[in-house]
Amino acid sequence: QVQLVEYGGGLVQPGGSLKLSCKASGSFFSLNAMGWYRQAPGKERELVATITSARNTNYGDSVKGRFTISRDNDKNTVYLQMNSLKSEDTAVYYCNALIKISYYDAGNVAVWGQGTLVTVSS
Repeated sequence: QVQLVEYGGGLVQPGGSLKLSCKASGSFFSLNAMGWYRQAPGKERELVATITSARNTNYGDSVKGRFTISRDNDKNTVYLQMNSLKSEDTAVYYCNALIKISYYDAGNVAVWGQGTLVTVSS
């Protein structure tokens, strides 16, 4: 069974920085696009950033220029460096990955992590 486990959430002051990481574990053939999404209280889940296996990136408008997504394919890990944090960045951050479980599979399955809480507050 494939699992995604997030690390790095916590409390940070406005203007501060935080780095999240998400590691995929289990048995699978390939780890393809990975990304981060977030959900604030009372709001829908929204895109934060995605990165393909070729390291092409895409960001949500609200985080462009402040957040950076990266990945280490050898470690099956995706990172999210968050700078200049604002109170509106407070949310549960979820890791997502499109994974090809077996060589014989035609497509990918979407796997989600359990989420990690980021609170930006003074």
